[in-house]
Amino acid sequence: MPYTDGQIKELESRAKHIRKTIIEMLSKACSGHPGGSLSATDLVTALYFSVLRHDPHNPNWPDRDRFHMSKGHCCPLWYTILAEAGYFSKEELKGLRKLGAMLQGHPDRRTPGVDVASGSVGQGLSVALGMSLAARLDQKDYRVYCLIGDGESQEGNIWEAAMAASHYKCDNLCAMLDYNGFQIDGKISDVMNLEPVKAKWQAFGWHTREIDGHNMREILEAYEEASTIKFKPSIIIAHTVKGKGVSFMENVCSFHGCAPTPEEAKRALEELE
Repeated sequence: MPYTDGQIKELESRAKHIRKTIIEMLSKACSGHPGGSLSATDLVTALYFSVLRHDPHNPNWPDRDRFHMSKGHCCPLWYTILAEAGYFSKEELKGLRKLGAMLQGHPDRRTPGVDVASGSVGQGLSVALGMSLAARLDQKDYRVYCLIGDGESQEGNIWEAAMAASHYKCDNLCAMLDYNGFQIDGKISDVMNLEPVKAKWQAFGWHTREIDGHNMREILEAYEEASTIKFKPSIIIAHTVKGKGVSFMENVCSFHGCAPTPEEAKRALEELE
């Protein structure tokens, strides 16, 4: 379906607001992962507010589409979106990473809208594959979306799941690769180069599309295309910028897992106005 300029602008505005909230949360917590949360914001915003079939008032609705965040350290993004969507009060965001709080440093099932705990990177695509196969066994038509990181794509679990998903023709499964080029130890290309990424996923039997992961129209079109593919899973390779939206965080490796100081948060929020 064609998307209007108004729809695109609304999603872009929502994504900017979500980035602000991420900065505020992490600064208050004095802990967390801003870089990857900001790089994937547009992908997950578009998914929840324009694509995903879900019901915040009934998180366990059997026919809901599933989303799994394999790179669980980027949960500040997920938590913010779940709160914005109405799964729980926005007041809960103030308790990020506090002892006993609902919103921990990696997502788990105490949070409404989270089906499976994540954080041990490399495992999430296997989880999503299980959800995909469960839909077939239960004769349900829901779709499964899984956000994976480029750093975790260096791990064998990802490729075992990729091979199995293709073998079982899981056309209700769509992975999104947040390809921001950095991991905690530095540049992806220096630590363990993934290229040629597209050719690898194609060789594993996946429908593959590369996009600008900050272009909302391209994101929506990629999701729509994935929903039409039959007899094979889909992956959206989204080229993104680590720390997107905050100039002094963009492509700076230290902000992978370093929360902004109060002064840095103030600067970041001013830039995001």
